[in-house]
Amino acid sequence: MLTRLQLKNFKGWEETPGIRLAPLTVFFGSNSSGKTSLLQSILLLKQTAESSDRSRVLHTGDRRALVDLGTGSDIVFGHDPSRKIGIDITWRLPSPLELPRSRPTELRFLLDVGLGGEGQPYVHLARYMTDEVRVDLELREDAQGYDLKSEPPLKRQKGRPWPLPAPVRFYGFPDEVWNYFQKASWLADLALALEHQLARVQYLGPLRLKPERSYVWSGERPSSVGTSGEDAVAALLAAEAEGRKVARGVGKGRRYEPLSATVARSLKEMGVIDSFRVERINKNRKEFEVRVQRTPRSAEVLITDVGVGVSQMLPVLVQCYYARRGATVIFEQPEIHLHPRVQADLADVFVDASLNGTVQFIIESHSEHFLRRLQRRVAEEQIGKDHVAFYVCDASEGSSRITELQVDEVGAISNWPKDFFGDEMGDLTAMTQAAMRRRKRK
Repeated sequence: MLTRLQLKNFKGWEETPGIRLAPLTVFFGSNSSGKTSLLQSILLLKQTAESSDRSRVLHTGDRRALVDLGTGSDIVFGHDPSRKIGIDITWRLPSPLELPRSRPTELRFLLDVGLGGEGQPYVHLARYMTDEVRVDLELREDAQGYDLKSEPPLKRQKGRPWPLPAPVRFYGFPDEVWNYFQKASWLADLALALEHQLARVQYLGPLRLKPERSYVWSGERPSSVGTSGEDAVAALLAAEAEGRKVARGVGKGRRYEPLSATVARSLKEMGVIDSFRVERINKNRKEFEVRVQRTPRSAEVLITDVGVGVSQMLPVLVQCYYARRGATVIFEQPEIHLHPRVQADLADVFVDASLNGTVQFIIESHSEHFLRRLQRRVAEEQIGKDHVAFYVCDASEGSSRITELQVDEVGAISNWPKDFFGDEMGDLTAMTQAAMRRRKRK
């Protein structure tokens, strides 16, 4: 699970403080306030780590990438190529690492990237840290290769001290390390731990695909529902094929049921539809239909023939419960196209999945109803105040700024920003004054 994020000179952020990431982290803010950029920094590292080009420092995106951020000059603050982009992440390891003199359970990675000719990024510094270990791969002052420094120190092999070549992508140690240094094999474990953490990151964007009248499934098992929810039905069928069950509820109310049953139950509890099922069109074909029933007395129809809210909600629900233990799932506006009451109910889905599935959620949202439900669950002691982290982003002074909302044991927030969700009291006052003026005229 990611536990901390800090950025420097990344898009609209000149510098952020260390941002605490909880099992349920939600970023709020006005449009273009920088909250999406926080999510994109993590996705940028993920898509670069998964790039087939080992020499690419930052894969800023294309049509097939998770995010398309343009060029190097597009992602540096103020479009100033003299600045260095910094991304600093910390995460909790699923099991301790076997390092010299220590077995850490948390690892930190710090990256500084500069822009060279034609805006091409290069690694200035790649650093791994634990409480007792620190390893730096840093560009030499003459820019002719890299120096490796570590604590505890590594012993250099006998021979001329050649500089090291550039890192593999932005985080991997070049192969020459094993020839230049003695007993350095544990360095590979650091890079592998970062790869594994980024592989556990999944993403669902704000614009989900429209539903289809039929879906083709050939037995593949997708890793997620896809960035636009395109694999949501495939994920449901894959989970059913492997007999996978998910947990819902807490204490004596906890139950294990198939993923499709969990999704159907959630949709019914939210009042979105009464029933939901995925059905094979023909025994000898690979096509499937998603059929829903709006009310107990209404006819069963295809998902294409009901409101858009169902199709927008389906990938969110599937992703929440389909994600494997230890995953970090990033959502942009999961509440989009949903009724305010359903937005509040959706918060309960995230609470349930984060507790039972041990999945971390990092969410960008505009929903006051979503936030209020999470506050209520803190007050009701269904989740502790440390289980959530709420932030407000603002870009009123040129550079984006972030404020963590202080939540107490009863879910109350002590530092509400002015007009956080609009000026509701001002609107009510203006409406009352207008009514009084009209009555006076009459």
